[in-house]
Amino acid sequence: MPDPFAVHIADYVATVTWDGPRKGNPMGPECFDQLPQLFRQLDRNQEVRVVLLVSGGPHFTYGLDLAAMAGSLGPMLQKPDARQRMDFLDVLAHLQDGMNAVSSCRKPVIVAVNGWCIGGGLDLICACDIRLGCADTKISLRETRMAMVADLGTMQRLPLIVGQGAARLMAFTGRDLDAAEAHRIGLLDELYDTPEALQQAAVALANEIAANPPLAVEGAKRVLNHGIDHQVQRGLDYVAAWNAAFVASDDLGEAVQAFMMKRPPNYKGR
Repeated sequence: MPDPFAVHIADYVATVTWDGPRKGNPMGPECFDQLPQLFRQLDRNQEVRVVLLVSGGPHFTYGLDLAAMAGSLGPMLQKPDARQRMDFLDVLAHLQDGMNAVSSCRKPVIVAVNGWCIGGGLDLICACDIRLGCADTKISLRETRMAMVADLGTMQRLPLIVGQGAARLMAFTGRDLDAAEAHRIGLLDELYDTPEALQQAAVALANEIAANPPLAVEGAKRVLNHGIDHQVQRGLDYVAAWNAAFVASDDLGEAVQAFMMKRPPNYKGR
């Protein structure tokens, strides 16, 4: 299985470059298998004070790789029995684990978001501490348009970042946000003109944070996380149970077929 993440550590900054084997960094099994391991290793590494997550390509991620994940998610496209629904809960717990490892990493995590950031990519950047973007950044809570409820952390973390109104607007419409709108609502903390300027600013910010007393920075993150960790986990448990019960639907099958055939879906509410 190819490793989609390359790590370079210098001056107490761990730069994680996400450059998957397929166009647009789609999130397949190798991503979800390696993400929690990687961030727990960085969490324990005393030579790391800040983590900087960047994309090695023109897009941050196209989101979930439906083809590569078919083995895990395929049964939910049919009429799953009780055992298949229970197995799906385990699958979701594994997928959520990577996002939780990013959020709970004791080192601040900065993410530089260029190009498209769709679906599971939004789950990932919401788990980061600071989100930077550039003029070509586009973000979408796409699951709604695919007849699903986002279940890897966006629904729990996004309202804490942008507020309930903006989060509900994104969740109910599934619309694509351009960089200016994402910055206006606070989803992107800072915005730059070009991908090159974005990378330079992200490195400078990481170095600025790394120069501070590391225990004080870690303490600040722990205190900030303390009030929300249990709330987020309860929400993750709830959405996993919800999707295990209700994600299997005629509309989900229609969404996948329409996506594969590149045609507009025709949802029936069944």
